[in-house]
Amino acid sequence: MSSEKSVEKARAAKARATRERSPHDEQRNPAWFKPVMFGFMIVGFLWVIVYYVSGTTLPLPQLGSWNIVIGFGVMFIGFIMTTRWK
Repeated sequence: MSSEKSVEKARAAKARATRERSPHDEQRNPAWFKPVMFGFMIVGFLWVIVYYVSGTTLPLPQLGSWNIVIGFGVMFIGFIMTTRWK
């Protein structure tokens, strides 16, 4: 008799567990997160490439070598976002 009750309890617990959402389902990133993350990485990379290919006259010539810092900073923002990607 007690084994039947424990089987019923186990079935009820399993049914409740399947109905409940896992905490990871609610923690998913919004749809815009991944494109923005990759966008930051690509824009930063292109910023540095344009700076070198243009002979240091583009994208903002008045900044000089700070263009490298800006490019890597934008890329770094994208890489930091990867730590929050689920």
